[in-house]
Amino acid sequence: MAEESAILYLREVLVFLGAAVLVVPIFHRLKVSPILGYLAAGLIIGPYGLRFITDVDGVRHLAELGVIFLLFNIGIELSFRRLWAMRRLVFGLGTAQVVVTAGVIAGIAVLWGNSPSVSVALGAAFALSSTAMVMQLLTERGDIATPHGRIAFSVLLMQDVAVVPVLFLLTALAKPEDDGLVMALASSLFRSVAAVAVIVLVGRLIVRPVFRQVAATRSSDLFVALALLGILGLSFATSALGLSAAMGAFLAGLLIAETEYRPQVEADVRPFRGLLLGLFFISVGMSINVDAALQNALWTVLAVIGLVMLKGALATSLALAFRRPIRDAIRSGMLLGQAGEFAFIVIGTALSNGLMPEGLAQFMAVVASLSLAVTPMLPKLADIMADMLPVPDRMDDLILPEIDLEGHVIVAGFGRVGQTVARLLAAQKVPFVALDTDPDVVRAARDRHQPVYFGNPAQEHVLERVGAGRARAIVITVNDSKASRHMLSRIREQWPGLAVYARSRDLGDSRELMELGASAVVPETEESSLQLGGMVLSAMDFPPDTVSLCLSQAREDIYSLTSRQETV
Repeated sequence: MAEESAILYLREVLVFLGAAVLVVPIFHRLKVSPILGYLAAGLIIGPYGLRFITDVDGVRHLAELGVIFLLFNIGIELSFRRLWAMRRLVFGLGTAQVVVTAGVIAGIAVLWGNSPSVSVALGAAFALSSTAMVMQLLTERGDIATPHGRIAFSVLLMQDVAVVPVLFLLTALAKPEDDGLVMALASSLFRSVAAVAVIVLVGRLIVRPVFRQVAATRSSDLFVALALLGILGLSFATSALGLSAAMGAFLAGLLIAETEYRPQVEADVRPFRGLLLGLFFISVGMSINVDAALQNALWTVLAVIGLVMLKGALATSLALAFRRPIRDAIRSGMLLGQAGEFAFIVIGTALSNGLMPEGLAQFMAVVASLSLAVTPMLPKLADIMADMLPVPDRMDDLILPEIDLEGHVIVAGFGRVGQTVARLLAAQKVPFVALDTDPDVVRAARDRHQPVYFGNPAQEHVLERVGAGRARAIVITVNDSKASRHMLSRIREQWPGLAVYARSRDLGDSRELMELGASAVVPETEESSLQLGGMVLSAMDFPPDTVSLCLSQAREDIYSLTSRQETV
């Protein structure tokens, strides 16, 4: 019996891998999101396709590991400081989106003749969106760090927190004799927040020492095992406390992100995330009931379109209410238009508790599945809608794009020094891209049709977006010694062979930048003095050759001083 179970399990794994290998490359060649390829593969092999696999529920439980590893990856790329900076979006906009969307959908359900209990269940089911879908699309497009990416992520994070109150609400609706529903919901939410706080406080105390002990063994296998233990252990803990397992994985990522072990853990876990997330999308494809969709084709299509447009419009309006730029609001709002994987849990719970008729539950499950299937098309639709606006947003064209250049120069900082460097490069037809964190500076440069973008050049993902891996050189022109040193250290870690030229304020800064690996450093005060001295000599009728020789000798003396100081 055990051998037969193992063979059956091996058969399902082979079917999954075979479907992904055969179908996904076709979608890749067609330049369509791989998510659609996974959905199509699931549809083909599932119970409503060729029936290679019929146990959708069993597969879905395994596939949820993909969402767990996705949330861990998101957490490890964040930090508690950055998360706290997003608190207005997470707790303000995120809460508003869940409450308003659930209320509007429940109201529409009442108008269609459903009972209040069924309507509340439907509102709760469809208020939440798909974290896995949205974050994967943002990753594919390189939009996680963009303003609309941060808005979408903030709302999704709050939706994960809302899972507990929603499940409690469904249980309470199934037992209408219970009193104190509002107080019970508030108590449930308080316990959830308290559980998260305890996990974070305890985790901060034990994560680094435990990883230090395991790292001392120099066993890569043991290190991977510890990383998996941390992710799955916290996922189990939050699940046992009534929170979503994905929330535990997210907390694990945040805790490890603050340690020096982050790069190795991130690299070790990445293969698990990709494979399991593909399995999750395949499981979603397996859930699409083609027969049920065809039986009510018109109403199904209208319901899917209505759901996506309604949720997109509500999320967009709320983002505008929180003073987000209209283009960012549209892009984030449309990304959140689908139902989430949590909808299947809510619908199943409502059905098992007798809250929802079987026919309605089946129809809504099909609508949820199809809304997930059309999600990869929503970013393109949002781009079209945003581009149709008659007046562009003030900050819209400052959003960092994906730069497709090679052999170019990146100018980090577009102040007076950066602008001078850019003029010299432009005069010689050398392709360049400049970055600056001052939106007014960027706006002025964009008005002059210069390739200048809003972005922090000290962040690796920003430099990746402007093609640092394909660039010929980076010129650091910022007037901040600490920022220059930090920037140079990150560049050397990620792109050790890239030429880096830096501006410094004096010889002391020059020495530190050279120690960090700068190709060449120009101390601003010394160069200004030399240029001024050269002008004085020229005004006193010294021959140009003599002035040049004098300046060259002075430069050698000044820069050799840096080397002498290094040996002291």
